[in-house]
Amino acid sequence: MQKKEKSLGTEEGSIFWIKVDGEKKLSTQNLVQGNQVYKEKLIKLKGTEYRVWNPFRSKLAAAIMNGLQIIPIVRKSKVLYLGVSTGTTVSHISDIVGPNGIIFGVEHSSRVARDFLDRVASKRSNIIPIIQDARNPAQYFSVYGKVDVVYVDIAQPDQTNIAIQNCRAYLRNGGHLMLIIKTRSIDVTKDPRKIIQNEIKKLRNSFEIVQELDLAPYDKDHSIVIAKYSA
Repeated sequence: MQKKEKSLGTEEGSIFWIKVDGEKKLSTQNLVQGNQVYKEKLIKLKGTEYRVWNPFRSKLAAAIMNGLQIIPIVRKSKVLYLGVSTGTTVSHISDIVGPNGIIFGVEHSSRVARDFLDRVASKRSNIIPIIQDARNPAQYFSVYGKVDVVYVDIAQPDQTNIAIQNCRAYLRNGGHLMLIIKTRSIDVTKDPRKIIQNEIKKLRNSFEIVQELDLAPYDKDHSIVIAKYSA
């Protein structure tokens, strides 16, 4: 029997390190018993099922592995997630926020959204799918009230401006932005560090920068920025 090692200390202990074959692995407690999203390993300990969280498949897991200092997504959080893709990371966020949290998952590509709907959203009652362009937040008719966290993982040259626009529309004062900066989507000709610095400058008028973290070796030329919003 594997032994649970410790929690990361989020509210009610929703992110865990467990030992799998003698090796420490990041995991979340499975909200939907027996359900796999991307063929991740399921581990049962004392009647509770955990999903191993692969940092090579999820940028948020990569950030945690690289020393993320604050994880503003906790039990009962209300999250607006831009760019859910097929739903790997959002499924783990669904585990974290639990049945009393909610995630508004935005995806523009109808082909990718079909996978997200079939594999994730249809099985998890705390996810509300929104098939829309993130550039048009006023068209998210399913979003109600303000959210605690805006998580952005979109491959667009103007990704930071899109993030800011969505925060102004939906993020509560004092809430957090979690922005994945994809430098190669912004400009393949410039130094990635300079691009990251330029994108962070765009945030400074309305946000307090909490942490910036490189995601290598899990994702090349990617960084995550955690910022606190001041409306």
